[in-house]
Amino acid sequence: MPEDSKKQAPNFPGQVHNTPGGGILVSSIDEVISWARSNSLWPLVFGTSCCAIEMMSTAAAKYDWSRFGFEVARATPRQADVIIIAGTIVNKMAPVLKRLYDQMPDPKYVIAMGACATSGGPFFYNTYSVVKGADHVIPVDVYIAGCPPRPEALLHALITLQEKIRQGGKREQIKIDASKIDK
Repeated sequence: MPEDSKKQAPNFPGQVHNTPGGGILVSSIDEVISWARSNSLWPLVFGTSCCAIEMMSTAAAKYDWSRFGFEVARATPRQADVIIIAGTIVNKMAPVLKRLYDQMPDPKYVIAMGACATSGGPFFYNTYSVVKGADHVIPVDVYIAGCPPRPEALLHALITLQEKIRQGGKREQIKIDASKIDK
């Protein structure tokens, strides 16, 4: 048996035990479910301003988030696992965002992309109608800093969310500094 065939997939959980007739993979059902869940995320996009352009470019051909297990962006919350909030959230849109989040099946995850989604951005201090971050409306799992963050930062956040789901998916906040992502 060639050496390459004895290696396991890089992200697949479990241990490979080599036998003369081939390899046996031993894992727990929870690890397999977490692995499958993390590699088949279906995003619901919630783009309200300029960060949505960067989010669209992440799904386009150059970056192609489908390569990493984030398949087709869903148009309905009932088929989505993760909601990506890209842009400013105003008081009028906050109930809509909450309703979309409530309609998503469990387990569900949230990524706040950009300065406006994480903290209200530059518009929070100039107007009464801007919400100071998505976490004032729904719980957020991953924050991406930047105005707007680059597509690489969103890919990094999605991969970080995958790792979080693989490790058990405890609800804790992760902050990603877009300036430290290689361009």
